[in-house]
Amino acid sequence: MSLQSMFGRSKTQVAVDRIYQIAVDQARTSDLYEKYGVPDTVDGRFEMVTLHIFLVLRRLKGAKSPGRDISQALFDYMFEDMDLSLREMGAGDMGVGKRVKAMVQAFYGRVASYEEGLAAKGDVLAKAIERNVFGTVDAPGCAAARLAEYVRIQDQALSDIPREQIEQAAFNYGPMT
Repeated sequence: MSLQSMFGRSKTQVAVDRIYQIAVDQARTSDLYEKYGVPDTVDGRFEMVTLHIFLVLRRLKGAKSPGRDISQALFDYMFEDMDLSLREMGAGDMGVGKRVKAMVQAFYGRVASYEEGLAAKGDVLAKAIERNVFGTVDAPGCAAARLAEYVRIQDQALSDIPREQIEQAAFNYGPMT
């Protein structure tokens, strides 16, 4: 029996649980759906969780332990939660693995497009958001641009927070605009 199993969860797992909850709470903020026009659907909620986890992982990128360990554990935790959510929605055991694999691939695609968009000037980020978040719905014309501005604000807000605070789940996202 390990010390961790004798005395509960590790510090890393406790931090990951809290970081994930902070990200999910932000992803569920009603303003994202009401003011920014994000579809209030399973897909829309997946997109918002993905986006907010991406922002935390981006902030932790390049960190040594514990940041690196937290990043990997956060990624794993997210997809364990997605697996559980699919099962709770009634997806059969046979199909869950394929769906989660598709979600992981979608996540990596979004990470690449959001990284590119944040590094670029112009509307590269807005186009990535339009494609990923609004691709299956008719969104108001400025919705992707407004959400891209929100993402830039959140990225900057997280960049301004010391990495150690993020690692300890002692942070909040920036303001809604």
